[in-house]
Amino acid sequence: MTEIDLTSPSLYINRELSLLEFQRRVLEEARDEENPLLERLKFLAIFGSNMDEFYMVRVSGIRKQVESNVMKLSEDGLTPREELAAIRKVAQGLMQDAQNCFQRKLLSSLDKEGIHVLDYQKLSKSQKERADSYFKDVIYPVLTPLALDPGHPFPHISNLSLNLAIVIRDKKGNEKFARLKVPDTLPRLIPIKRSSGSARKDGTIPFHHYFVWLEQVIAANLCDLFPGLEVVDAHPFRIVRDADIEIQELEADDLLETMQQSIRKRKFGSVVQVAIYPSMPDEIRDLLVENLEVQPNDVYVMNHPLGLANLWQLYNSVERFELKYPPYKQRTPKPLRDLETPESIFEIIRSENVLLHHPYETFSPVIDFLYTAARDPNVLAIKQTVYRVGSNAPVVEALLEAAERGKQVAVLMELKARFDEESNIGWARALEDAGVHVVYGLVGLKTHCKVSMIVRREGEGIRRYLHLATGNYNAVTSRFYEDIGMFTCDEDMGSDATDLFNYLTGYSTKTTYKKLLVAPVNLREQIETRVRREIEHAKAGNKARIVFKMNSLVDMDMIQLLYQASQAGVKIDLLVRGMCCLRPGIKGVSDNIRVISVVGRYLEHSRIYYFGNNGNDEVYLGSADLMPRNLNHRVEVVFPVENKKQVRFLREKILDAYLKDNTRARILEPDGSYQRAKPGPNEKPFDVQSHLMGE
Repeated sequence: MTEIDLTSPSLYINRELSLLEFQRRVLEEARDEENPLLERLKFLAIFGSNMDEFYMVRVSGIRKQVESNVMKLSEDGLTPREELAAIRKVAQGLMQDAQNCFQRKLLSSLDKEGIHVLDYQKLSKSQKERADSYFKDVIYPVLTPLALDPGHPFPHISNLSLNLAIVIRDKKGNEKFARLKVPDTLPRLIPIKRSSGSARKDGTIPFHHYFVWLEQVIAANLCDLFPGLEVVDAHPFRIVRDADIEIQELEADDLLETMQQSIRKRKFGSVVQVAIYPSMPDEIRDLLVENLEVQPNDVYVMNHPLGLANLWQLYNSVERFELKYPPYKQRTPKPLRDLETPESIFEIIRSENVLLHHPYETFSPVIDFLYTAARDPNVLAIKQTVYRVGSNAPVVEALLEAAERGKQVAVLMELKARFDEESNIGWARALEDAGVHVVYGLVGLKTHCKVSMIVRREGEGIRRYLHLATGNYNAVTSRFYEDIGMFTCDEDMGSDATDLFNYLTGYSTKTTYKKLLVAPVNLREQIETRVRREIEHAKAGNKARIVFKMNSLVDMDMIQLLYQASQAGVKIDLLVRGMCCLRPGIKGVSDNIRVISVVGRYLEHSRIYYFGNNGNDEVYLGSADLMPRNLNHRVEVVFPVENKKQVRFLREKILDAYLKDNTRARILEPDGSYQRAKPGPNEKPFDVQSHLMGE
C-alpha cells in the first residue's frame, strides 16, 4: 500500500476561506426564519462586524505579503496573490448575500412588525419636516465638508468611516469635488418620532417605530453646506483600513505609550476595501482609487446599506422583546447556592473543585470570589491575568478595592488584546494609580491565559485559591459566550500558578509544571503526548477516543498528528466553531474524523480536550486553540479536571450533547463546505444550547 504524504496541500483547507465559511454560517442565522426577527438582524450586524475585522486583519496581512513579494504558500498551496483572488470572490458573494438578506427579507418583515426603516425619498411630508429639523438642530453643526482642489489635498479618511463623495458646480459651470464624513457620533438610523425605539413616559411600548438613514438626511440637505453652489450629486462610500498593530517591543521603552500611539495610527492604516453603490460614476470611483491608493479590485460594489455592523443600533434601541430571544435566568452552580457568609466560598472550594458553565450558569460567583477576597482580612495577595474585560469591568473594580484595602495586588494586563487595547489601557492606568503592580506581558508573547489566584492566610500557613477558565473575565460577554471555569485550591495547581505568575512578572525560566499545561513551555508537547497515547491504545486493540472542542484548528503539526491517529483507528470528533484546516472523511487519512460546528444563540468559546485513554478518561480545559499562535506565541494555560464526577459530566452532559445536535450543528465536508445537520427519520430535533438552558 502506498504511503500517503500527510504534508500534501490537497489534505488541507485554506485558513482564510475556512474563516469565510464561518461567516457564512453566521449569515445563515440571519436568514433562518426560526430565529426571532431582531435576533436575525443582530446576526447580520455580527456578520458585518466580523467581515470588517476580517479585512482589517487577515486581508491586510496577505496584502502586505503580496506587496513585499513574499512567496510563502498557504496550507493548501496558494500564493498570497492567489489567496487574495480567492478571498475576493467568496467575500464579494457573501457581502452581496448579506445585503440581499436585509433588503429582500428583513426589511419587509420589520415593516410588518411596525419597525419601519425608511429611505428619505419615501418619507411623508411631515416626516421629512421632522428629519430636516433634526438636520438643522443636530447634524449640521457637526459636519465638516472638505474640498479637493490644488489648495486642499485629498483628506485623510479614517477607518470604518462612511463618507459622501459630493460633486458641486459653481456659477461658472465648473464642477468640483468635496468629501463629507458622515459623523459616527450620531445614530446611523435616526428615529423620526421621539418614541421610536424606546418606551413611552407611561411605560408602554409603541408598536410603530420609524427610522431614516443618517447619510440620506445629510444628502437631502447638502445645499445648506454649500450656499451659492449647486449640489450636482452625492455618492456614499465606506472604507476599511489595515488595523493590525505591529509593535517592535524591544525598541519600546514604554509599552503602554507605544500601544496608545499604535491605536492612533490604526485609524489611518492603508486602505484594504472601498465599498460603493452601483450608482457611483466611473470618474468618482477612479478619483477614490487614485487618492486612496488602492487597486481597482479593492473596490466592492454593494447594495444598501454600507456598514451592516450599524444594525446593532436597531437591535439595541427597539424594545420589542417578543422579537428577541426570551429572557434566560442563569443558574448558580449547586455548591454555591446557599453560602452562609461570603467567606463560605473558600470553605466550599476547600471541600471540592467547582465547575461553572457560562452562560447557563452565572458569572457572579467569580466576581463575588474577588470581592470577598478584597474584603477578607485573611487574604494577603491577589494575582490576576486580564485579557478582555470590557469598559464595564466589575472584576477590575474588585481588584481596585483590594488594593485600596491594602492587599498586594498584581495584574498582568494584556495590552495587545486586539480591538480591546484602548479599554485595557484605561484600566491599566486606573490600577497603577491605585498602587496595583501592573505588568504588560512578555516580549514577543501575548498573554492569553485566564488565571486568578488568591493567597489567603489560614492557621499558621497559607492556601492558594484559583479560578481557571476558558474565557475572559468579562461580566458582560459571559452572558452570551459559552465558557467553562473552575474554582480549586489544589496544592499542585496553586504551586504551578505561583510559578506562572513569576514567569509573567519576573525573570523565571521555569520549564516544568506539575499539572498545568502552559504555552509556549509544555502545552504542545503534552497534547501531542496524549494523542500519541491514544494511537498506541488503538494499535494495541484498546479503547481509543478523542473529542476536542475549540474555536479554531489551524496548526499543521497537530492536524498531521490527528490524521495519524485516524489512520491508526482512533475515533475522533472535533467540535470546531470557526476555522478548521483539517479535511475530514478522506479515505485512508481522516476516515475516523468528524468535524462539527455549532452556531446559535450563544458564541461557543470553551476549549475542551478529552482523551479516552482506554477507559481512564482525561479532560483538560483552557484558553488555547490548536493554532500556531496559541501554541507558540502566547502564554496559555490548559488545566486538568480530576474529579471523576466532573469528568463524566463534561463527557456525557456537555461533549456528548454537542455531538447529538441536529439543529444548530453543521457538518464539515471533505471539500471544505458545511452541511446543516438534520434529524434522522426517527430522531427528534435536538438543539444543544436549548438543551443546556433547560438543564
